[in-house]
Amino acid sequence: MRSSIHRPTRIIVNLESIRRNIRNLRDHVGSDPMVYAVVKANSYGHGSVRVAHAVQGLVDGFCVSNLDEALELRENNIFENILVLSGISPRDAKLALEENISLTIPSVEWLLQVIDENREEDLSGLKLHIKFDSGMGRIGVRCVEDINEIIEIIDKYNFTFDGIFTHFATADEASQTKFEQQEHAFKSALAGMERRPHFIHSTNSAASLWHPDTIEDIIRFGDAMYGLNPSCGNIELPFELEPALTLESELSHVKLLEEGETVGYGATYTTDSDIFVGTLPIGYADGWTRNMQGFDVLIDGKRMPIIGRVSMDQITIQLDQEYPLGTKVTLIGKNGNDVITVDDVANKRGTINYEVVCLLSDRIYRTYINE
Repeated sequence: MRSSIHRPTRIIVNLESIRRNIRNLRDHVGSDPMVYAVVKANSYGHGSVRVAHAVQGLVDGFCVSNLDEALELRENNIFENILVLSGISPRDAKLALEENISLTIPSVEWLLQVIDENREEDLSGLKLHIKFDSGMGRIGVRCVEDINEIIEIIDKYNFTFDGIFTHFATADEASQTKFEQQEHAFKSALAGMERRPHFIHSTNSAASLWHPDTIEDIIRFGDAMYGLNPSCGNIELPFELEPALTLESELSHVKLLEEGETVGYGATYTTDSDIFVGTLPIGYADGWTRNMQGFDVLIDGKRMPIIGRVSMDQITIQLDQEYPLGTKVTLIGKNGNDVITVDDVANKRGTINYEVVCLLSDRIYRTYINE
């Protein structure tokens, strides 16, 4: 999708905020563990290539969701280590080897299929990380016997045993029960391995913030790198995170509606007095979902409610006065003495901050400061 550069709706990403969050993490955990920047899903909506370039030199590698995300980084001269966190199609393993991209082994069966579908190829040196399912219930092997079978296959075919990792389901919650169960399961699996890989890792953003004593070789720094609290504010942060993303638009139309007139699809809003109504060029096709009706935006530091249903391309807001066309409107970020956070939006939607930023469409033009 082509970004709408001629539309005044834009995302502004402060790259120095992202770098500062990484530096503060290193101050929090010390210099020993490696830090991999998680730039999957277009860097949580912030723009993967620009973010990756901005943090080179501060991180030791990158994590992505799929092979195409990794290839995009390689095509844009990102040469650090890249780990694909999800299983890829076995037939594409050769491409990963050619581009020096590390892959995740989700199962014994997957690895055998890689071998079967690449019978005519030499995959020597293919870098692999075993995923251990310690209780997340998604991909990954679940017993030490499978781990050791995989290690034997890796050795037989001269692959590289680059790592083993797990993922905590509740590191961002106050209750420690599930976290401790998963930590115990992972440690037990590690104790039964035939040999150690280059890297052992389990630490995501939440674990790095609230469980630094469990850090092994690599921290996979995602949500918090962008200044977002992985617990969505439910747990106090050990250090300040600086949000990197601002979402702005401008008034594209202003009109006076008389009492008793309706606004939007379904005529779900009826004016109870004469009011000025403003229109903004953003809608659910941009990730500003339909359930944002009734939420606020900021103009001159003042909150203005969204009235009527959110359309595909536009929303309407009630104004406290007539404003000129082109007046700046803030949907996420600071405006005057007030601020709307990603967590505020998430709370309105009944979801998490991850989803809010990941839903922001590529149609929204992204601009970058402090490169």
